[in-house]
Amino acid sequence: MVKIALADDHVLLRQGLANLIQDFGDYNILFQVDNGKDLISKIEKKNIPDIVLLDINMPIMDGYETALWLKENFPEIKVLALSMYDDERSIIRMFRAGVKGYVLKDCEPGELKQALIAIDKKGFYYSDMISGVFLNSINKKQQDTLEDELNLTNKEVTFLKLCSTEMTYKEIASEMNQSPRTIDGYRDELCAKLGVKTRIGLVMYAIKTGIIKI
Repeated sequence: MVKIALADDHVLLRQGLANLIQDFGDYNILFQVDNGKDLISKIEKKNIPDIVLLDINMPIMDGYETALWLKENFPEIKVLALSMYDDERSIIRMFRAGVKGYVLKDCEPGELKQALIAIDKKGFYYSDMISGVFLNSINKKQQDTLEDELNLTNKEVTFLKLCSTEMTYKEIASEMNQSPRTIDGYRDELCAKLGVKTRIGLVMYAIKTGIIKI
């Protein structure tokens, strides 16, 4: 029997999920909790599930924080995120926190069963929705994505792009309507932030991360 733990602060929904999963067969609900803190407490008492169904929006300790803790302390536990949120940012954030699958709370019972089987047998579950989100994320070139992913400001990204040209720093300053001293500051801060020492290093970083296309 595959051991399942449920973490969701909506008791009626959680109990309904528990009943549904047990009706699938081959699954045993090890325990149910209201939040991530309670989940951690149970697991630390050696109640270790094979799969955790984890809500994102919970009080005290939310799904994102809990997933990070599980990834760090019990990486063998497979986490299936369970949420009402279908936005790209929430989905990618949870996968980066270590979850192995993501399903919406309004999904059909058949999809939930498919997700549990896939995570148990293959170690992950990617629905068509998740595949589409990742494809969109890979192809997206919007500036706000660069800022989120690389923790860079608009001006820093612009500076990196101009660094790949033959412009001098003085010409870059003119192009960006900034003083040469400000541009020197961008250069020094970016070198420190990105762990490089030269303009070539900045350009190589921009190429590797897709800021500059070659």
